[in-house]
Amino acid sequence: MPIPSDPIIDSLGAFADAVGDPTGLVYARLFSACPEMEALFVRDTDGAVRGQMLRQVFETLLDYVGDRAYSANLIRCEVVNHENLGVPPEVFASFFRTAWRVLLGDIDALLSAHATVTG
Repeated sequence: MPIPSDPIIDSLGAFADAVGDPTGLVYARLFSACPEMEALFVRDTDGAVRGQMLRQVFETLLDYVGDRAYSANLIRCEVVNHENLGVPPEVFASFFRTAWRVLLGDIDALLSAHATVTG
């Protein structure tokens, strides 16, 4: 069964409008849950690598809910690439959960605030 892409795309747009760049929040949560991963970013002093990686996650997820031209293969490849860098597969998977937990939490807060204002 295909994933309904329009609500996901719409929610990402609303999230970006309301919150801006979630990179800092996502990686703070990842490092809180998996502190050993922070050392892998020691050379990413300005956060550019983290931002690029998160952007690729969102692009991949958008492809996955869309025509799936590349996302399934990219995810499989990146599990192997990240494992070679010292990121266990279960930690790689946790990044997706962490990123979406931040996103969904912020969307929930935005909707709650809107309901309070309009209700």
